[in-house]
Amino acid sequence: MDAPKKILLNAFNMNCVGHIHHGMWTHPQDRSTEFNSLSYWLDLAKILEKGLFDGLFIADILGVYDVYQQGIALTASESIQLPVNDPLMLVSAMASVTEHLGFGLTANLSYEAPYPFARRFSTLDHLTAGRVGWNIVTGYLDSAARAMGQTQLLGHDRRYDQADEFLDVSYQLWEGSWEEDAVLADRQQRRYADASKIHPVRHHGEFYQVEGYHLSQPSPQRTPLLFQAGSSARGIQFAARHAECTFVNGSTPQAMRAQVDRLRQAAKEAGRLPEDLKIFMGISVIVAPTEREAQEKHQEYLRYASPEAGIAHFSSSTGIDLAAFDLDEPIQSGATRAIESVSKAYSGWTKRQLLEQHALGGRYALIVGDPQQVATALIDWIDQAGIDGFNLTRIVNPQSYIDFIELVVPELQQRGRYKTAYQPGSLRKKLFNSDRLAERHPAAAWRKGGRNYRNNQ
Repeated sequence: MDAPKKILLNAFNMNCVGHIHHGMWTHPQDRSTEFNSLSYWLDLAKILEKGLFDGLFIADILGVYDVYQQGIALTASESIQLPVNDPLMLVSAMASVTEHLGFGLTANLSYEAPYPFARRFSTLDHLTAGRVGWNIVTGYLDSAARAMGQTQLLGHDRRYDQADEFLDVSYQLWEGSWEEDAVLADRQQRRYADASKIHPVRHHGEFYQVEGYHLSQPSPQRTPLLFQAGSSARGIQFAARHAECTFVNGSTPQAMRAQVDRLRQAAKEAGRLPEDLKIFMGISVIVAPTEREAQEKHQEYLRYASPEAGIAHFSSSTGIDLAAFDLDEPIQSGATRAIESVSKAYSGWTKRQLLEQHALGGRYALIVGDPQQVATALIDWIDQAGIDGFNLTRIVNPQSYIDFIELVVPELQQRGRYKTAYQPGSLRKKLFNSDRLAERHPAAAWRKGGRNYRNNQ
C-alpha cells in the first residue's frame, strides 16, 4: 500500500499591497503596505522557510484593472494590485537568507524577448542554487497591451500560440546552447570554456527571430521549474505539453477532481506521464486554537474586507464592467480576450451573488476552523480531488502564514501528511527528484543527442 501523499505548499503572494483578499491591508496587523521594503520580504522568506514551505509563489500583472466603472478610481483607493512592483527583483535578497525555499515567479512572455529573458532566469537559477520556477502567463489585460503600444490583446488562443513558440526558443537557449561539460575553468590551460561545445540558436518562426548563443552557462536546473495556470481547453493543451506544476481553483473536491483528471489525461496524450504534473489549488485558511476563536477571527476579518474591490478585480478577469449591472441582474459573458475559463464559469451569476462570494475580498475556497478541522479539510481536498498541494493566500500578512505554521503544520506532520525537514537539492529535485526536466519533456529534444539538437547542428 502506497504511503499517504505528503502535501506540497506554496505561499501565494504578490509584490503589491492588495493581492487576493482586497481591503485586508487596512487591518492593523497587516504589513502589506511595507511591500516596498526589503526587510518585509526577508522577514517573510525566513518565516516560510521555518514552516518548511516548498515555495513562495509570487503573482504579477502588467497593466491595471480599469474595467470596473471604466476607470481606476476604486483600483487606486483600495490598491487593487496597484502599485505593483517586479517580482524578480526580490529573489536574490530572499535567497540570501534562506537555504531551501523555492521561488515561483510570474512573468508575462507577451511583452518579453526570449533572448534576454532566458538569461534573466538562468542568472536567478545560479544565484539561488537552483530554487527558481517560472509561472508562464500571457496576460489578459487590454490596459497592458495599450501601455505596450498595441491597440488590444491578441486573441486568447493566439496568445497560447505565441507562448508555445516562446517556450521552444527558451528551451533551445537553456537546454541546447551549452553542453553540460562546456565549462572547463582550467586556469593552467587558460580555458574557461570549450567553444566547440557552445552552440548558436538559430530560430526563425512566426513570432520570434533569434540567432545567437545563450549568454549564461548551464545553471543548476537549466530550465527553471515550469508553472502554468490556464484551465481553458487551449490552456490545458499548453499545460500538458510544457508545465510541471499547474495552478487550479475549484469550489468542491468533486469539481476539482474532474479538472485534475482532464489535466493528467492531457499530459498522457502529450507523451508524458500523469504524475509529471504537480497540481496546486488556491486556498485561504483562517485558523485559531479553537473553532470558536477561528469563527470570531473570520467575523473580524469580514469587517476589513472590501467585496466591491473583489468584484472590481473580477471585472478585469472577465472583461465585463460589473458596475453596469443591477444587483440581481444575470451577468452574461460573451466573447472575451480576458480569462476565458473564468468568464464561462460565472456566466449567469448576479452581482449580488458575486459580492457574497467576495465577502472576504476574494473568491478563493476558504477553510475556517481549529487546527484539526483545517488539517482534515486540507487532507480531504488532496485525497478526494487528487491534487498535490496548495497555494496558500495571505489574508492578514504575514499573520496568516504564522498562524498556519504554528497551528496547522504540526497537526499535518503528526498525521504524516507534511514533511518534517527539507530534502537537499534544487526546487525541481525536491518536487520531482531530478535537477533536470525529464527526457519525455519537449525541452529535452534540444539537448545534445536529442532530436532537435541533431537537426539544428
